[in-house]
Amino acid sequence: MSITLNSDMGEAFGIHTFGNDTALLDYVDTINVACGMHSGDPSTMAHTVTAALDANVTVGAHPGLPDPVGFGRREMMLTADEIRDLIRYQVGALTAFLDAAGAPLHHIKPHGALYGMLSRSEELMESACDVAEQYGVPILGLPHTAHQRVADRRGVEFVAEFYVDLDYNDDGTIIVNRTAAPHDLVHIEAKARRALVDGKTISIHGTEIDVTVESLCIHSDLHNAPDVAARLRTMVDQHAGNT
Repeated sequence: MSITLNSDMGEAFGIHTFGNDTALLDYVDTINVACGMHSGDPSTMAHTVTAALDANVTVGAHPGLPDPVGFGRREMMLTADEIRDLIRYQVGALTAFLDAAGAPLHHIKPHGALYGMLSRSEELMESACDVAEQYGVPILGLPHTAHQRVADRRGVEFVAEFYVDLDYNDDGTIIVNRTAAPHDLVHIEAKARRALVDGKTISIHGTEIDVTVESLCIHSDLHNAPDVAARLRTMVDQHAGNT
């Protein structure tokens, strides 16, 4: 299986924009478009879909919690039914823009705190799989967590992600920061290379943990995201040539 690069995009409101979306489209294979809950608005969604398709980049949905003030990075107490409704609502919105452009939905990747909640709760992850089954698309998530366990049990295609710009807990879940922190390019490259070659990374407490890399995520709000993406693109292409 080829290794892809993915990035979260369309996380803006009207004239208030941030991130490096345009520059990253030169490097990534697929993007995860914010669907209006944690960020994003209809015009931003339309523009992001068009830009991605023009760049020959596939488009997936990036549903989040309804918390624009906290950018979807604060957990909420929600039932499995509420989670299902939130994801279905947002995926449906993005699919409407894709349908208008004549393009298919490529995948679903939950955002921020929702992603973390699903990685720890099989009950909540069942709700995400309900929507993935409905649309017949894969889910991007963390290997060896509830993401993969439930997807595998349900027969939903699963794509294992690795985060080059986030820290990991000992159980293989990620630490979702409220704001993006700067990352040294040399450190990111070494971390990504070890994950690709050895299937290992180091947790925040120094524990070596197993990882699977089928897609590398680059957050567009990193100040040096284009530089990170350029390095990872070269690394992934070289890795593919050696395997």
